[in-house]
Amino acid sequence: MSRFLNVLRSWLVMVSVIAAGNTLQSFRDHSFLSEKLYTGSPGLVNGLQARTFGIWTLLSSVIRCLCAIDIRNQTLYYLTLFTFFMALVHFLSEVFIYHTAALTIGVMAPLMVASFSILGMLIGLQYLEVEALSENKKKN
Repeated sequence: MSRFLNVLRSWLVMVSVIAAGNTLQSFRDHSFLSEKLYTGSPGLVNGLQARTFGIWTLLSSVIRCLCAIDIRNQTLYYLTLFTFFMALVHFLSEVFIYHTAALTIGVMAPLMVASFSILGMLIGLQYLEVEALSENKKKN
């Protein structure tokens, strides 16, 4: 396996662990979301919204961790890539369309993680294709 794919796998595990921590924080205290993320409309954040956000984050965390374990699984790889696109669209829409979030460090961090992850996973696709081609050549 290429060095890049190993780095990408490590990145996915790290992002997954951080997301699991955010999940716990969302269940523990919903003010976390109103103070760090949805600062534009903190009154809209309640316990139900925080738990829903927590479950969404946990699901993304599990998908990303599974991709890190089985990075050659094409379906799982694309699903993981899609989770980062969803996160990027979600936070950008909350900032620029709904105005429930501001461009604070609490929002910039997930935007940067999603952007870097998308870029890394798109580059990783090239490495996976090269590996698949070399595997086919070895078999023939």
